[in-house]
Amino acid sequence: MHRTLKAALVLLCLAELVASTPLVTSSSQLKLSDITQGIQQLNKGAQVPCNDTRVAQVAFKDRKLSEHELLCQAATVLAKVTRCKKDYEPLITNLQSLHGMTSCSLNTDNEIYLRNFLPALGNYTQALYRRISATAAN
Repeated sequence: MHRTLKAALVLLCLAELVASTPLVTSSSQLKLSDITQGIQQLNKGAQVPCNDTRVAQVAFKDRKLSEHELLCQAATVLAKVTRCKKDYEPLITNLQSLHGMTSCSLNTDNEIYLRNFLPALGNYTQALYRRISATAAN
């Protein structure tokens, strides 16, 4: 009986660890790196394509939302940009493959310009990449 309880406790702890572990694969790291580099390429030009487009603001610093929810919101925001869609398609594809959600809630009360949204997304994905790298190193 004592062994059974210990085994059950270990399994519960392991299940909790697995459930709380975010995006920890080399594929995820590659996709995050691609997103960050894609945003840097868009920002290198004289003008970010469609940078005057207003988009919903995503609260990347909101600790109440999961990484998957924030990545889903970012993908949804970029998917709604109809002009210059081909420029953002690689970002959207990578974001969608990272979050794996079919839909997410998106608050459209606050809007920002796309030129301000892209650097915020780049900073967020870069931070995720660093956190995953540190987790993988441990």
